[in-house]
Amino acid sequence: MTTLVLTVVGSDRSGIVAAVADVVAAHGGNWETSELAELAGAFAGIVEVSVPADRADALRAALSGLEGLHTVAVQAGVEVSASPRQSLVLRVLGNDHPGIVRELSAALSAHGVSIDRMTTETRDAAMAGGRLFEATVVAAAPVDVDVAAVAAEIERLAAEIQVDITLG
Repeated sequence: MTTLVLTVVGSDRSGIVAAVADVVAAHGGNWETSELAELAGAFAGIVEVSVPADRADALRAALSGLEGLHTVAVQAGVEVSASPRQSLVLRVLGNDHPGIVRELSAALSAHGVSIDRMTTETRDAAMAGGRLFEATVVAAAPVDVDVAAVAAEIERLAAEIQVDITLG
C-alpha cells in the first residue's frame, strides 16, 4: 500500500465528502486520517489515504475529475521522523488584530517547535464590543527543547501583542 495525502478545496455542498470517499473506495483505497472544514461557503480538507501502489495514479486521475472541487492536490505520504517529541498545548484569547498568528508561529518556530494542529476563530466580544480572537494550538517540540524558555518567550509575546496565552 502507498500512502497519499489529498488536499481538496471547493464550494461547499452536500455530498462532497461522500464523493471523495466513493472515489477512494472505488480504487481500493482506505480513508485513514482527515481534517475537514467549511469556512465562509468553501469546503477544504486534507485526507490521508492508503491505496494499492498500482492504483495510485488512477486514483489521482479520478479525484481530479470530481465535480465541484476547484483543487485536488495529491502527494505521496512523507515518512514522519520517529524521534521523541514533547507535546505543548497553547490557548490564545484576546482582542482580534492582524499579526497574532504570525507572531505566535514565529516564536514557536524559533524554538524548533512545530505546529501539529491549530484552530482559530473570531467572534463578537459579548460585553466590550469589537472582535475576539481565539486559538488552540497543539504543537510538538524535540525532547531537548527547553520548555521553560518557550514558556518565557510566549509570556513575553502575550504581553507584547496584548493577548492571553496559556501554555499547558
